[in-house]
Amino acid sequence: MPFPAPLTPQPVPPLTPPFSAVSTPSGAATTLSVTSTVHAAAAPRTGTTSADVGTAPSATVVLVGRLDAVEAPALRAALTRVLDAGVATVVIDLVDVGFVDSAGLAALVRARRDARAAGGDVVLVRPADDNALRVFRLTQFDEVFQMVDARGSA
Repeated sequence: MPFPAPLTPQPVPPLTPPFSAVSTPSGAATTLSVTSTVHAAAAPRTGTTSADVGTAPSATVVLVGRLDAVEAPALRAALTRVLDAGVATVVIDLVDVGFVDSAGLAALVRARRDARAAGGDVVLVRPADDNALRVFRLTQFDEVFQMVDARGSA
């Protein structure tokens, strides 16, 4: 019985630093785009959730694509820069993430650990894709992280 032909690797476009306002090239579903926005310290807002930290700066990081072993180092670097800038609370928007693996989870756990060490926290916006969300449920990380259902809820 002959062996099947080996798979041909598909090129994955690299992320472009500094990971701000990066758009996903059309048809490149394997690329993770990271967009971060730092919100300056402000007076507490009405209708806030427990994710808000009142007057401390916060940041929203929007991810698009796959959060896997290829993209996790770039995400870790981007989150480190955000936390080093003095941000207390980081909201990571996973709505448009279609795949998460263990390396992606590890990057999120590391960000949570670093944020908590600095007196802040990480809040995740649930992925819309059931396959991505399933990883959080199977690992029970949906109970470890504070997760909100929609953008703007954090």
